[in-house]
Amino acid sequence: MSYAVKEMFLTLQGEGVKSGRRAVFTRFAGCNLWSGLEKDRATAICQFCDTDFVGLDGEGGGRFQTAQELTSAAVAEWGADTNNRFIVLTGGEPMLQVDDDLINALHDAGFEIAIESNGTLPVPRTIDWICISPKAGSETVQRSGDELKLVWPQPNSAWQEMENWDFPNLLVQPMDARRDDDESAQNLEAAISFVQDHPNWRLSLQTHKILGLA
Repeated sequence: MSYAVKEMFLTLQGEGVKSGRRAVFTRFAGCNLWSGLEKDRATAICQFCDTDFVGLDGEGGGRFQTAQELTSAAVAEWGADTNNRFIVLTGGEPMLQVDDDLINALHDAGFEIAIESNGTLPVPRTIDWICISPKAGSETVQRSGDELKLVWPQPNSAWQEMENWDFPNLLVQPMDARRDDDESAQNLEAAISFVQDHPNWRLSLQTHKILGLA
């Protein structure tokens, strides 16, 4: 199969337990919870997304015809140093496209693979680091992994149930209010209060935005 990628670039991982690690960030185009078009946001299952995952026109984006072609692009982004290669697969929803061929090709090239998924599709355990970010109103079928990242606040989010899922790291991340600084500040305060009240959880921040990274 071919792979539709919105963007691919070298950066530092900005969210979750792996924050600060050098990474090839690979955003796949498309999602199953929102079209990505503003005209559809109000009727989407996920209405708060702050990400442009439509099209192939981002930095390093394009349509890759094979898993090896995509992997070669990732290797080029990483550069000559072959040590500790790390790639983050995200979206949109990456599990609409990620398959065994791509996982195997990335592993053969020496990459440790992390994925950030909404959990509505099964994620193979052959992926090294699984981060699931459940969205209220959707069915989370992937209930195990390495970290669960709950964007907060989310009305009707069953966070109590999530504590029983198989994740060693439970993270709360304040919702980006999409250029509304006052609302973003309120969401940060709400996330901090949540963690203070529920010590099984930890605060996760979007450090790439704080640092001015892509």
